[in-house]
Amino acid sequence: MTPAKDDSRRGRPPGEPRNIGWLYVLPALLVYAAFLLWPLVRGFWFSLYEWDGISTGTWAGLSNYTKTLTDPSLRGAFGHALILIVFYAVIPCLIAFVLVGAVSRSRIRGLTFFRTVLFLPQVVAMVAVAVAWQWVYSPDGPVNSVLRGLHRLGFPDWSRGWLGDFTFALPAVGLVGTWVEIGLAMVLFLAGVQKIPRELYEAARIDGAGPVREFFAVTLPGLRRELAVALTLTTAAALRNFDLIFVTTKGGPGEETKVPAYEVYNRAFNTGEVGLACAIGITLAALIFLLTAGISRLAEGRSA
Repeated sequence: MTPAKDDSRRGRPPGEPRNIGWLYVLPALLVYAAFLLWPLVRGFWFSLYEWDGISTGTWAGLSNYTKTLTDPSLRGAFGHALILIVFYAVIPCLIAFVLVGAVSRSRIRGLTFFRTVLFLPQVVAMVAVAVAWQWVYSPDGPVNSVLRGLHRLGFPDWSRGWLGDFTFALPAVGLVGTWVEIGLAMVLFLAGVQKIPRELYEAARIDGAGPVREFFAVTLPGLRRELAVALTLTTAAALRNFDLIFVTTKGGPGEETKVPAYEVYNRAFNTGEVGLACAIGITLAALIFLLTAGISRLAEGRSA
């Protein structure tokens, strides 16, 4: 009797028992647990102590989490991170939608080159991006040079030290994130729009739909899953932003560009508050999880 017939007679599905499947995923699961789950658990344990990283820690319970939620400086850092979501996620997706809407209505020559140029910031190290934009925003950089040229033509003098200005430092950093993330959203949306049947666009045009109506009736419904992926990736990038802030402003001027990821570094290595730094990191991880889970849940609910 063959093994397949023996399995069918016993009422068991053919193939290896389901528990055997765990043996195939066990190596990856061990690596995941060792480098992500275990550090997360240890970080949570450290967050329950007042500890400078060297001497013996003192049990603090949830006081570090209370400080994370009540300290004005730390609340301001989380507020800055939420503002950066607008620059990292909302604005890039809106711009990418406009570009994809234009592409979906007409054939564009050189689209591959155009897509490559837009995606290029994604493959450049963020430190290199930060150094380049630090020069762009410098007093003698291209931005201020253009603004001084406009001033000579009669416009107001808008030049300033952008990264050192209390009002414009955070938006200036946010615009760097916009420049970086547009390519990611654009590539995702272009891949998604290619799977939308052309017949839907032709039917919409026969019905007299203009560009705006066609976008909301055909393009947007067909890109809901791609939009969820783009929002998830860009939102996570905004919340865990560290290297851009560290290179360009180091949280300044004052505390105008401090974000949670930078505060984790600052509290752990500069002020010796390792327990508080761990509490900030755990809170940040929970916030990222909640926001990304909410985005995924909303996308699944709408596509169901």
